[in-house]
Amino acid sequence: MERLHRLEERVEPTLEAMGFAVVRIAITGSVGRKTLQVMAERKDGSAVNVDDCAEISRTLSAIFDVEDPVPGRYDLEVSSTGIDRPLTRLKDFSTYAGFEAKVDAKMPVGGRKRFRGRLKGLEGENITIVTEEGDAVIAFDNVNAAKLILTDELIAATTAAPGQQTEH
Repeated sequence: MERLHRLEERVEPTLEAMGFAVVRIAITGSVGRKTLQVMAERKDGSAVNVDDCAEISRTLSAIFDVEDPVPGRYDLEVSSTGIDRPLTRLKDFSTYAGFEAKVDAKMPVGGRKRFRGRLKGLEGENITIVTEEGDAVIAFDNVNAAKLILTDELIAATTAAPGQQTEH
């Protein structure tokens, strides 16, 4: 985990200079077939396309050829967040307040670890999600995984021009 954090800190300035932000860096697969996944988004909110992913891949490949971020062989995969994006940064929970999401906690909150509902936003570093059972408040450092749920409302908001998001 620490290695991924250091890797993210290393590539973040490069991607920012290119007009992108790092959303997530992950290593998946087994010893024989590892994949280094870099997920990025445009800083201006516009969609990331295939050419953007190719440009990021070429740039990061040059850096990784020198720095060798993952021991052994691996494939580099660069992707956009997609509409039902993962929520990986504290600011994501504020940015996407009002939309439906799934949040999995590391440790139980109110006797459960899995929550599905509408993001209410942040209070400090606590995330509030409105579920059918009521509001759940989850500390950001207790979030194991979180992602938006694909809904018509989310599709409408993400297909609007940047800065022109619909009400939610």
